[in-house]
Amino acid sequence: MVDGDLAAVLQSLRPAPGSGGLVGADAERCARALGVDGVAVSVMFGSVLNELLWATPGTSTRLEDLQYTLGQGPGPEAAASRRPLSVPDLSREPSGRWPALLPEALDLGIGAVFCFPLCVGGACLGAMTLQRAEPGGLSETARTEAWIVTHALTAALVQDGDAWEAFADAEDSSSFYRAAVHQAAGMISVQAGVSLAEALVRLRAHAFGRGLPLVEAAEDVVARRVHFREDDEDEPGARGRRRD
Repeated sequence: MVDGDLAAVLQSLRPAPGSGGLVGADAERCARALGVDGVAVSVMFGSVLNELLWATPGTSTRLEDLQYTLGQGPGPEAAASRRPLSVPDLSREPSGRWPALLPEALDLGIGAVFCFPLCVGGACLGAMTLQRAEPGGLSETARTEAWIVTHALTAALVQDGDAWEAFADAEDSSSFYRAAVHQAAGMISVQAGVSLAEALVRLRAHAFGRGLPLVEAAEDVVARRVHFREDDEDEPGARGRRRD
């Protein structure tokens, strides 16, 4: 039997008709119901987690941005393997597992992370990531309830096939959390004469080198405060050049 808070979250996961969203529940209430400090859901297009769909503000949102910027972390690993991943004490994790992410995540005050893939058959739609400042594993009850939410989220995402298809096809990318990233990658591709995949690599290197969230670095490109040119590829990290 699920408790009242979790039952309310499950009942509200499906968005209101005409809302245009794919998830309708309160992420903070979901985190409280699961006994963690934050929750986030990122979805996959292709083979990578690249769009933040639903999250508690603050640490969970920042963790998702870091994982996307660096291209590594427990969320991407859980989605790629289509298996749950539990890190009860992040400070004890081998430094080579996620070398760029681990120090950044610890600096955010994250003590434990738990990831659950959103799978339909053999396909993975994304991953739900739970984080908590206090190290320690999830109880059996909490793990069961997290799986309940994961399955309910998956059902909510696929209940309206047309909405999911439109979202996946980026028919209205301006509504995406990372809309600026998609736009910036296109601009860098043209400016530097490289593929979109290479453009995203260059944008990530630029963001990481300056300690910026990827979205903020992308907004600089979109606003033409930073420009990438073909001759930038000889610079360390293929960095963009800021225009004063």
